[in-house]
Amino acid sequence: MTWIVLLVAGLFETAWALALKQSYGFSRLVPTVLFLVTLAISMVLLAAALRRLPVGTGYAVWTGTGAVGAALAGMVLFGESAAPMRLVPIALIAIGIVWLALAE
Repeated sequence: MTWIVLLVAGLFETAWALALKQSYGFSRLVPTVLFLVTLAISMVLLAAALRRLPVGTGYAVWTGTGAVGAALAGMVLFGESAAPMRLVPIALIAIGIVWLALAE
């Protein structure tokens, strides 16, 4: 259950990163509110997961999940480059997340 909570926290990290982009420097109300709400949810879930996981593992999985999610969402939603020079390191981060989960 702890890992599910942590992965959901990472998904909310992805959501707040996307909302932050859409807020245009906090100049648009709805994306700014969405950013604040998803940020708070992400932090609460991370804190819950860290009750049972080591901080290094939990934080690395949380940030890695958010980073991979934001990068992939940027490609799909915003037309950002999906060049191999971007996809390879994103895949390596994803492999690292799985590796950490298996090592725990």
